[in-house]
Amino acid sequence: MDEKPLQSVLRVFKALADESRLRIVGVLADGERSVDELAAFLELKAPTVSHHLSKLKEASLVRMRSEGTSHVYELDAQSLRALSRDALGAGRMASLVDDVDREAWERKILKDFFEGQRLKEIPASRKKRVVVLRWLAQQFRAGKRYSERQVNEILGRHHDDTATLRRELISDAHRLMKRERGVYWRIDV
Repeated sequence: MDEKPLQSVLRVFKALADESRLRIVGVLADGERSVDELAAFLELKAPTVSHHLSKLKEASLVRMRSEGTSHVYELDAQSLRALSRDALGAGRMASLVDDVDREAWERKILKDFFEGQRLKEIPASRKKRVVVLRWLAQQFRAGKRYSERQVNEILGRHHDDTATLRRELISDAHRLMKRERGVYWRIDV
């Protein structure tokens, strides 16, 4: 994610990470209010409310207009909708972690379940089992056909329960290998 949008999202979250500011936003959701009205509603001093409002204004969450000698604040509904759509959408939130090592978890699973090339146990967790099965599928060359005996030999190097591993590799749930008339091959996805 570009630094500017990331900073914008951080500014909004920082602005909302305060109980008083959240309460101000809640009051403003019912309609516009002056600093004095907000101070009375929230039992805070006017300078404290002004400080919180300036933070909310910096984050484009509230708008201010002058009414005589006082300032009236309202929630910036348009800005909130844009924030929800642009910054808090699933795609945008996912882009916040573009630089995260997404394979670190898989490496940890492989380290936990393997001792060298030997699988200590077949994971009970479906997600962990998929990681292990993907690794096992990579032990077969793409495009090469294997007899059941050859599959058992390769799987046997890694774990004694070759039948379970073989069934899991070809299952509809995982679809990492195919079998037809006793011949197996790896599916590259």
